Amino acid sequence: MDRRRVCVLMVLWVMAHLSSPGHGLRALRRTTGGHKGAAGLTGQDANGVPLRRSKRGWMWNQFFLLEEYTGSDMQYVGKLHSDSDRGDGNTRYVLTGEGAGSLFRIDEKSGDIHATKRLDREEKAYYILRAKAVNRFTNEALEGESEFIIKIHDINDNEPRFTKDPYMARVPEMSDIGTSVIQVTAADADDATYGNSARVVYSILEGQPYFSVDPETGLIKTALPGMDREVKENYQVVIQAKDMAGQMGGLSGTTTVSITLADVNDNPPRFTKTVYEFRVPESSDIGSAVGVIRAMDNDIGENAEMEYRIIGSDGPGMFDVTTNRSTQEGVILLRKPLDFERKRQYSLRIQVENSHLNPRFFSVGPFRDEATIKIVVEDVDEPPMFERASYVMEVKEDVARNTTIGSVSASDPDDKNSLVRYSIDRRTDMDRMFNVHAGNGSVFILRELDREENAWHNISVIATEFNNPRQISRVPVYIRVLDVNDNAPTFATNYETFVCENAKANQRIQTVSATDPDDPLGGHRFFFSLAQEAAGKANFSVRDNKDNTAWILTRRNSYNSLQMSIYHVPVVISDGVFPMQSSTNTLTVRVCSCDREGNMKRCNAEALTARAGLSTGALVAILLCVIILLMIVVLFAALRRQRKKEPLIISKEDVRDNVVSYNDEGGGEEDTQAFDIGTLRNPEAIEESKQRRDIVPETFFPPVRRPVLPPIRDHNGDVRDFINQRLQDNDSDPTAPPYDSLATYAYEGTGSVAESLSSLESVTTEGDQDYNYLSEWGPRFKKLADMYGGDDSDRDS
Repeated sequence: MDRRRVCVLMVLWVMAHLSSPGHGLRALRRTTGGHKGAAGLTGQDANGVPLRRSKRGWMWNQFFLLEEYTGSDMQYVGKLHSDSDRGDGNTRYVLTGEGAGSLFRIDEKSGDIHATKRLDREEKAYYILRAKAVNRFTNEALEGESEFIIKIHDINDNEPRFTKDPYMARVPEMSDIGTSVIQVTAADADDATYGNSARVVYSILEGQPYFSVDPETGLIKTALPGMDREVKENYQVVIQAKDMAGQMGGLSGTTTVSITLADVNDNPPRFTKTVYEFRVPESSDIGSAVGVIRAMDNDIGENAEMEYRIIGSDGPGMFDVTTNRSTQEGVILLRKPLDFERKRQYSLRIQVENSHLNPRFFSVGPFRDEATIKIVVEDVDEPPMFERASYVMEVKEDVARNTTIGSVSASDPDDKNSLVRYSIDRRTDMDRMFNVHAGNGSVFILRELDREENAWHNISVIATEFNNPRQISRVPVYIRVLDVNDNAPTFATNYETFVCENAKANQRIQTVSATDPDDPLGGHRFFFSLAQEAAGKANFSVRDNKDNTAWILTRRNSYNSLQMSIYHVPVVISDGVFPMQSSTNTLTVRVCSCDREGNMKRCNAEALTARAGLSTGALVAILLCVIILLMIVVLFAALRRQRKKEPLIISKEDVRDNVVSYNDEGGGEEDTQAFDIGTLRNPEAIEESKQRRDIVPETFFPPVRRPVLPPIRDHNGDVRDFINQRLQDNDSDPTAPPYDSLATYAYEGTGSVAESLSSLESVTTEGDQDYNYLSEWGPRFKKLADMYGGDDSDRDS
């Protein structure tokens, strides 16, 4: 087929170019003087010599070369010839330019040009070359260099190619016939200016009868009305592009177009059932979900969004419905508490409707639906319910114990109406001031009340269902303690003043006021007077100012500090509330010498302190503080000094219970630095020069001179007597702290009555030991004697 096609194309090309004039090289002979056929020119030069114009030896037309040549020989392009060439072999033709020597080759003698390779017009459509004729021997140019073009003639060797493969397109469902979907484009690399090789025609191979394509533009359109996405959503359309204007023998290419029907809101929502039923316990919390309903919509995306709402209910405000945007479900919510005993069933009418409506499809029908919802309330064993959310009770502070101050009431809301038992939450009444009757809920007091100490009491009363103690409820009870006039008024402060020796009668020396912890309804009203027992021989008087204050006045002209330096004025203060309360308060007045203006000049120490504003009680308090500070300083210093003498082990109970390990192994008999055995043989020397090894060497008490033992030649006897003497001295010394240190004397002796003290050779059972000797060691070992020296029965007990 390819050879036959190429042959046909070559024949057409030859016929087309043979019919055109000037094909190939047309050589015009160049004329010179004397040559036959020379064309003379008229005119002479300045010397009278005739002028002649030389004509070019050749004139070029375009060479045409067929692309995609498949022959075995080189393809002949054309021939170059100059009329200067006499055929004697002296003329050589030279070719330069694009492809010269590689794509195009020239015969130097004959001037024939051949193409050495297959050429493709789509790669390069033409080549520009230059040719000249020179003398073969002298290289002298016989003809000037001329330029010519070799143009590649096109054949239909490229099929149309689409710009995309595949194409993706969307078109709304239910679109009318002729709705544009997408335009496809195919390009042909052949020459569009020559023949029909690049003229493309579109056609549809697959996708009918749903779609069509415009053969000239490639625009795809809908060809079938009423295409429903819910029936079929995706379509595969195959489009063909063919060159040669679609005629037989043209080349073609195909592409696939994936067309998706976009959704439109052409389907209304529909409930799957006409009646829904839900059961919910009466104890459900407000805001909890009672049930979920869902309407089905064949559309997708925003076209399937819907809204639920209640259009009818026999319990207004009891329920609400919201739309879950992610699932498009209707969630029924509880808005008010349920009560099985009051209403056991509810009926709702719910409507669902699309949120986004398309007016084009209103004729399809209403885009809404309705359903009935039945909600059944289930009975739950509920805790008792108080009649009130809180209780407020009032009681006077002087009421007797066990007095009822109020009552609370609760009942079982269930049908069984169980009995209720009352109690007080003791966490709210830690002082056990109140109690409640378990049967009737009466609240009464257990202890005396004092408003001045606590004016309000907040307690919680618990109601427990008798048949089911796990069902409880609480209610706050606020108890207000009412005031009773049970406190007498007293001075507002501890008053102390002075009077001048030269004072005049009825001179004011002090203003006093009173205070009362009671809180009468009309406010305080205090009355001041001089005590009856002092009225007969009074040196001072009391004047009530009627404003809860009083003046202390002198009753004579002069006072003598030598006769009486201090006066105590008893002032009676009473309130005006029933029952009236009164108290006698003492004002201390000191006699001092003053100048004429009444300024104090000299007074005793107590009067001075009073003048400075310091009472006797204040001075005593300051003195006690100073004494306490001094005692703390002395105790701290004593502890510091005592701490310097402390051993390595301290125990609050008995330091002998500890074992001190120094991690220091002695050097044996050769270690002369550990201890001098000579000191054991001479106790007097050690008393004068040695200090205790287990405390800081500081002496708080003078050393006690101990009797010197007569020297004994037996070394073991010396050591034993020395240790016994030390033991006796320490037991009788009250200043020695109870140190229990282990001292190494670096001398073992020849033996011991107590034998080895090593724990390695001790018996393994406690019962084999006899600790009765500990009681003979004195009071410092009494603790050990009590722990280990008792009988077996004591230890067992």
